[in-house]
Amino acid sequence: MADTSARMLRLLSLLQMPRPWTGPELAARLGVSTRTVRADVDRLRGLGYPVIANRGAIGGYRLGAGATLPPLLLDDEEAVAVTVGLRAAASASIAGVEEASQRALAKVEQVLPSRLRRRVAALHSFTVAIPPDHAVPTVQAQVVSTISAACRDREQLRFDYVSHDGATTRRRVEPYRLVTWGRRWLLVAWDVDRREWRTFRIDRMTLKIPNGPRFAPRDPPSDDLAVYVARGVSAAAWRHRVRLRVYASAAEVAERLPAAVGPIEEVDDHTCLVSSGAESLETLALYVGMLDADVDVLDNPALVDHLARLARRYARAAGLHA
Repeated sequence: MADTSARMLRLLSLLQMPRPWTGPELAARLGVSTRTVRADVDRLRGLGYPVIANRGAIGGYRLGAGATLPPLLLDDEEAVAVTVGLRAAASASIAGVEEASQRALAKVEQVLPSRLRRRVAALHSFTVAIPPDHAVPTVQAQVVSTISAACRDREQLRFDYVSHDGATTRRRVEPYRLVTWGRRWLLVAWDVDRREWRTFRIDRMTLKIPNGPRFAPRDPPSDDLAVYVARGVSAAAWRHRVRLRVYASAAEVAERLPAAVGPIEEVDDHTCLVSSGAESLETLALYVGMLDADVDVLDNPALVDHLARLARRYARAAGLHA
C-alpha cells in the first residue's frame, strides 16, 4: 500500500505539470506498466481529481481544473523545494513578501513528516545568509501584480517615471513583459508617445489608476528578451554606465562576472567588450576588480578617476609608496 500511495502521489505530481503525458511516458517515469497507469488514473478520479485523457498525436493525460479539486499534495522532493523557495523568498526584493513567505513557510513545515522536517531544519540551521543589500531598491508586490495583469490583459499603463537624473515624466505604455535583472525588476513596454520600445525600472514607477484602453499585440523587440534587456539596461537604466575593453576571452570573462552585470561581446580570442551599469561608481569598480585582467575604460572618466583613487589606497595598503 505504501508503494502504491507513493506512486500515485508521484503520478499526481506529473499530471500537475502544464503538459499532457502519454500512457507509455507515465509508465516509464513510474516504472510500471501502462495498465497500472490506467488503474492509478482511475483511482485518482475516484478521489475527485479531474484527470482528462485526450486521444490523438498530441493527446495524453493531464489534470484538469475544477472547483472540487482536493488539496494538492507534495512528494518529498517537492516539499523540500517549496520550503527552500519560501526561505529564499523571504530575502527577495519585493516589499511585503518576507512576511507572507514566513507565514506560508510555517504552515508548510507544520504538515511536513518528521523525516522531511529534520532535513529542512538541518538546511536552515547550517546555512548562513548574507544580509540583503539595502542599496537594491524594493518594489511593492501589488505593483508587480498590477503590471503583470496589465501585460496579460493587454491594457495600457499610465505612470510617473523618475529617470536616473531625477527628472519625472508621465508615461503611457503598452506593457509586454516583466524582467528580473539580478534583484531588480524591469518592464519591457512600447512607449505610446515616443513610439519606441523602452525598458523601465519598476522601483522608479508610480502607477496611475485606472489603466488605459486595451491594445493590439505587437511583435516583441527581440526574440531573446534577456539579451535585449541586458543591452538596454546597460545603456540607459543605471545612474552610471560604462563600456570596458577587457584583455581576456569572452568565455573567461563570463565565468568571472555575474550574468546581471551586462552583455559581453567577443572581439577576438583574447579580447572582449563588456557593457554595464550601476547606481554607484563603487559597484562598477567592483566589477572591474572581478575581471582579474587588464582593462581599458572606454567612456566613463568619472570611473577612471575613482579607480585612480582606489589604486592609491591599495598601493598604500600594500606598503607601496610613490
